[in-house]
Amino acid sequence: MPEALLGLDRADLREQLGTNVPGYRASQLYSALYRQRVREFQSISTLSRELRDQLQVAFEIGWPTLQQRFDSVDGTRRYLLRLSDGKTVETVMMPEEDRYTLCVSTQVGCPVDCKFCLTALMGLERNLTAGEILGQVLYVLEDNQLRGGLQRVNLVFMGMGEPLLNLRNVLKATEILTDPEGVGLSPKRITLSTSGIIPRIAELAQAERRPKLAISLNASSDEARRQLMPITRKYKLADLLEACRQYPLRPWEKLTFEYVLLREVNDSDEDARRVVRLLSNLNCIVNLIALNPGPGIPFDTPTPERVACFQQIVRRSMPCFIRKPRGRDVYAACGQLKRVSQAEIEQFPILAEKTGIAQPVRS
Repeated sequence: MPEALLGLDRADLREQLGTNVPGYRASQLYSALYRQRVREFQSISTLSRELRDQLQVAFEIGWPTLQQRFDSVDGTRRYLLRLSDGKTVETVMMPEEDRYTLCVSTQVGCPVDCKFCLTALMGLERNLTAGEILGQVLYVLEDNQLRGGLQRVNLVFMGMGEPLLNLRNVLKATEILTDPEGVGLSPKRITLSTSGIIPRIAELAQAERRPKLAISLNASSDEARRQLMPITRKYKLADLLEACRQYPLRPWEKLTFEYVLLREVNDSDEDARRVVRLLSNLNCIVNLIALNPGPGIPFDTPTPERVACFQQIVRRSMPCFIRKPRGRDVYAACGQLKRVSQAEIEQFPILAEKTGIAQPVRS
């Protein structure tokens, strides 16, 4: 199978082109891959026909292909994208009035086993390459005709997988995503969400170009968090919060803590007060997420009144927001990414919005 060029930076491309090709050709190829988003070598008009022919024989560009696209009643799109080895990952695009948010996967499946997340039921199949991470972004940008004004695009590494367990490839992709001569996204608009892999948090802090950091908290004590997130057995809550205190925030940056609310499990007033005590000395915001249900998840969604009460307690001490569920009818909401098919959606109509089940778009 030919080597894919997506995921390679200028230095990598110069190496692949060899010493017989002028160095500036690597910059032209880099621009074609990431700014122009070419899908075939013959479209790169800045390169000679001879070089294009050589590239076509030796390499592939490396875009994923569409297996299915599910369009939600609220405008959200869930993409099931097929990789070169036949594995599939999911990517979500959420349009809003003044911006678009892309939710991108970093692994096929996930090894962390959070008990409220459908992706956890898959286990881990493998890490994604930097090119496969970039390929998701390029595919969704192109499918939604998002060419100019990328300052309106947010990107979150909150899809399938634990990003810090694939940190090298996530950072390589981030460098190209935030390069003005590459994809051109603002580093202020890229966020990485982790369950709390403490050694990798310190490694992330040292990166020259890095996403903002979000911590998936989800409980207010070690005992409760161990039940929901078994990784807490290895990385204790106190140690995680100390790593957050040591994390070097940039002048414009705050930490984000995400808290999935589970009915009568972690949504009490006392839970809210404990969250405030845990985070009181941190420069942070809290995002509350009412559980997005799914088959095999043994928890219920709290009432809107309970969510609002929890928020009211927390926001007396720090900024606290309720994340609006998006794409729940097509299993595109937070914690629902598990390559769910149309047949499975129809089997569990309780998850569909009252306005109806969305229809997939196939390749």
